[in-house]
Amino acid sequence: MNVLEAKGLQTYYGKSHVLHGVSVEVREGEIVALLGRNGAGKTTTLRSLMGLTPPRAGSIHMFGEETTNWPAFRIAALGVGYVPEGRRVFAGLSVQENLQVPMERAGTWNIKRVYETFPRLGERRASKGRQLSGGEQEMLAIARALMLNPKLLLLDEPSQGLAPRIVQEVFDVVVAMRDEGISVLLVEQNVRAALSIADTACVLDDGRVVFVGNASTFASDEAHVRELAGASAAQWRSPG
Repeated sequence: MNVLEAKGLQTYYGKSHVLHGVSVEVREGEIVALLGRNGAGKTTTLRSLMGLTPPRAGSIHMFGEETTNWPAFRIAALGVGYVPEGRRVFAGLSVQENLQVPMERAGTWNIKRVYETFPRLGERRASKGRQLSGGEQEMLAIARALMLNPKLLLLDEPSQGLAPRIVQEVFDVVVAMRDEGISVLLVEQNVRAALSIADTACVLDDGRVVFVGNASTFASDEAHVRELAGASAAQWRSPG
């Protein structure tokens, strides 16, 4: 079953046409890696899905509801968590206070479970957001989204600026969420790390989808993986 189905998204920033007919699907309990070079439209896709930069054309359905023109708070209330690029934790609030910001939704995620999953956050529960390391801020941003008890999580560049060991910790949590049935749409520049945990790969180039397919099959196509940073729609075809 699809928890997310977007078709033909046309999104603009002012007069700048950024997404040109983007379509993306995420099935229940699946990780989809949304890949592409800088400026390909990955973040804009997430913002369009979340209602922050609504598309001018196209349709979005989440959990069977058409959410195309819904505001972000209403989409979040459906069970959609969003972790934006740059983490955006509340710098002046403590870890505990950051976790108390989201609206409460019934489910298994609560502050006690967050501290069990992210022991470092438990140790630093009284620390302000600004006092945390980059890895701790990323974990807090993900944990804050989990407090919504989401059925779908949109993650934008969770590994950005993090040491490899911390990246592995973050991705381990993403896999654990998938194993619990949470669907994940993951925007990531660390292509190999993203493909190692994803079920499906979706590649954007210049605001267009140029490839959708099995992540492990794609990962085994060394030429396409190497080309990814300079993806050109004219060069793309299904591996094999």
